[in-house]
Amino acid sequence: MYYKLYIDSVFILQLTSNLYLLSLAGRILQCTATHGRILMGAALGALMVCGTILVPAGTVGIRILVSTIPVSMCMLYVTFRICHKRQLIRASLVMAGCGFFLGGTMIWILNRLRTVLKGDVSLVLTLVPGGLSYLVLLKVVGFLRRRKESGLKRVVIYVPEPAREIPVRALLDTGNHLTDPLSGEPVCVISKRLAEEIADCFRPEKYHAVPFRSIGRERGILDAYELPEMMIEDETRQIRKEHVIVAICNTGMSEESIYQMILHPRLLED
Repeated sequence: MYYKLYIDSVFILQLTSNLYLLSLAGRILQCTATHGRILMGAALGALMVCGTILVPAGTVGIRILVSTIPVSMCMLYVTFRICHKRQLIRASLVMAGCGFFLGGTMIWILNRLRTVLKGDVSLVLTLVPGGLSYLVLLKVVGFLRRRKESGLKRVVIYVPEPAREIPVRALLDTGNHLTDPLSGEPVCVISKRLAEEIADCFRPEKYHAVPFRSIGRERGILDAYELPEMMIEDETRQIRKEHVIVAICNTGMSEESIYQMILHPRLLED
């Protein structure tokens, strides 16, 4: 028993699927690329899959499965210029998740088409479920991003010496109940990178030791300092706060994160 594969059809299917996957991965990872680079990356991935199929070693399914990660990494490198190994692995996992959703939805729609049409489905009709799946997942990604960004606030930190302002994207976390043990004042959390940028604000006499508990660590102490002035820009207002306590967290906020501060919800109260 053997199967007949038309390599041109395989190339077109892979090219179209790769275009969908790269577009979705770019939106999720917030990476930008020109249409030409996206097309180039998709074409490279399609060619690599076709080459994998033509290699006379093992079964086709095993060859495609083994080549999935290398192919996705090559496409991501060509399209988004992602070079770091850690970022490539993360981006490949995102693409794998998108591919799982697209593939499952395509199979579900194709099975329904075969039932209705009572025969083989043409290449054009095979591409239709991929487009529908792409549009559905695009809506889901957009909804999740809007929901996430609704908790993002723009914060301006004033550094008195030298007189300058540092804009920061902050995440409003309603689950942040961190407070100073002595004064009971709310405590925000900032990344180590942001702490280095606003180190001019920190004074030794304004030091605070803030105890905390988190998942994976029962208890610990965070180094915290007071900011002389901070402006929070809400949707319809600006909230000015003085002597805001910020704790430096070495984990939880990477340099690639879209926010570098976790706001305490009490700071938005007038």
